[in-house]
Amino acid sequence: MGVMDIFWIFIILMALQPALKKRMLESARMRLMQRLEKKHKSRFILMIHRQETMSILGFPLIRYIDINDSEEVIRAIHMTDDDVPIDLVLHTPGGLVLASTQIAYALKDHKAKVTVFVPHYAMSGGTLIALAADEIIMDQHAVLGPVDPQLAQYPAASLLTVLRDKEKKDIDDDTLIKADMAHKALAQLKDTVIYLLSGKMGKEKAEKLAEILSQGTWTHDYPITCQKAAELGLPITCNLDQDIYQLMNLFPQPVRSYASVEYFPKPYKSAPH
Repeated sequence: MGVMDIFWIFIILMALQPALKKRMLESARMRLMQRLEKKHKSRFILMIHRQETMSILGFPLIRYIDINDSEEVIRAIHMTDDDVPIDLVLHTPGGLVLASTQIAYALKDHKAKVTVFVPHYAMSGGTLIALAADEIIMDQHAVLGPVDPQLAQYPAASLLTVLRDKEKKDIDDDTLIKADMAHKALAQLKDTVIYLLSGKMGKEKAEKLAEILSQGTWTHDYPITCQKAAELGLPITCNLDQDIYQLMNLFPQPVRSYASVEYFPKPYKSAPH
């Protein structure tokens, strides 16, 4: 075998490496999911959104909840018998209200227990989906977020302050139209949250919590910690199974030119006294 033959074999192996690595990760995820399903006697569904990078130009692409996600999750729910529990692992910055609501409604309608696991964060639409669960299990440092609607780059609740603080004659037509849409969006989201919380708490408590989460109490990126969520009255457990962290390890963030966080990847135990 000549030098050129070795060179071309090397080139082919390098070209195949990303595909082989991807296939190995997918296989490892499937094996772990099957083990977790046997352990929990449930259907496991993963919705993990990582920041991806275009292979040629290197631009970062932020993934979010879209219609394709809702189609896939609802299909998985339909393939699950009514008496089989569903465990959903969520790691997402949020996304389309329509897609998030469809997933939440489908989970709410499932007759067996639905558990949502949040290892790091499930913001906005991710929180809306989590509200449909019978139980939310989070890492003690994981966060949820408000579900108040956003119209383009503006929070719907903030648009309504324009009507409150200015005379109608001083407001342009475009802002008035946006404010009208904001009013409707806020009412719709509040009704949705009340419906998702029904059966988990009393009507008065559900309405109060829906008001807090959907009506612009905080900024849209406000982190609702596990402890804060429990104080609000959500069915929260702040103790995540180590197997869920293993799953997250099988969804690696695309490699950067250098690591922004480094540490020796080994558990450190306290020394015996």
